[in-house]
Amino acid sequence: MSIKSITRNFRQKVCDQVRVEAEGVDRYHVFTPFLFEDGDHLVVILKQENGNWLLSDEGHTFMHLTYDLDDKDLRNGGRQKIISNALSAFSVQDRNGELILSISNEKYGDALYSYIQALLKISDVSYLSRERVRTTFMDDVREFFEEKIPRNRFQVEWHDPSHDPDSRYTADYMIETPSGPILIYALANDDRVREATINLLMFEKWGLKFRSIGIFEDQEEINRKTLAKFSDICEKQFSNFGGNTDRLLKYVQESGGLATG
Repeated sequence: MSIKSITRNFRQKVCDQVRVEAEGVDRYHVFTPFLFEDGDHLVVILKQENGNWLLSDEGHTFMHLTYDLDDKDLRNGGRQKIISNALSAFSVQDRNGELILSISNEKYGDALYSYIQALLKISDVSYLSRERVRTTFMDDVREFFEEKIPRNRFQVEWHDPSHDPDSRYTADYMIETPSGPILIYALANDDRVREATINLLMFEKWGLKFRSIGIFEDQEEINRKTLAKFSDICEKQFSNFGGNTDRLLKYVQESGGLATG
């Protein structure tokens, strides 16, 4: 199929504003009216590899998203699920950060339509609502521990059955270690910090022996007085999750006497 016929097929299946310009041998830039939230255009390249035509963003989509998000945030938790679902739904492959869609049976227009839909779905992670981001943060923390800590040592929504059979005072997570339990709180806002402070004070009043960790979504957003009270009772804090996963795991392993092998 000639590039003129391909362009016509693109326009029939997507929109009349599609434009195709040659940029080297068997390589074309496909211009479309579709944008990221900040106004930048999606990057779509039509190129031939090993005799097959494919669409590629040449790594631009993920690079664009990392202007506002850490690369780790895209590879974990809720955001990673959004990306994986979009890739699966539209048969797009992630080739080391380059998003590609092979074109079969000369269905160029159908392929471009699916490819643009996938890129737009993936770009949704850049403007999740604040509440959705908080949900993602909680998911990210939980999935991190579920992946790194053996299941027989890890418990969600822990409570002390002797002092609190009704589960009124809980920890988000408890890790059982040779050095004793480590209680962990994922903290997205002031209310969560206040609740964690009350719970830790109650555990201390009961005479429980434990170590405690507070993981903030963004510590700078927490009220100073609320943070000060929490700091008095919590043993170890991490100001954010995304940039501290390695330190967090190392602290849990070393303080709890867990093997790091």
